[in-house]
Amino acid sequence: MFFSFQHYAKLSLKKELKMIVHIVMFKFRADNKRANIIQVQKELNALVEKIDELKSIEVGIDFNGSQRAYDLSLYSTFDSKDALGCYAIHPEHLKVVELIKEVTSEAKVVDYVI
Repeated sequence: MFFSFQHYAKLSLKKELKMIVHIVMFKFRADNKRANIIQVQKELNALVEKIDELKSIEVGIDFNGSQRAYDLSLYSTFDSKDALGCYAIHPEHLKVVELIKEVTSEAKVVDYVI
């Protein structure tokens, strides 16, 4: 049986790439909604320069506008569960969490290993 290079590359990547993905989605309160979304996006994006355990972050603002949609989502990566734990209690992250609690009405989270 012949396997392509891509097949072996995929197998290799599956074995080597172990990282934690942390996704959060937020619904914002109506008061100053757009300005608050932009401020939270800015503050979240700044964390990658302040927290070593945070390997990458992507913060997106919804353009759909449907009732089912959340207003803002964050996709971030970490090397380990311990690194995610350090991020969760980091003072810079906690500052942003306080802001988020003030301006959002709902949040959903999922964490997984890839």
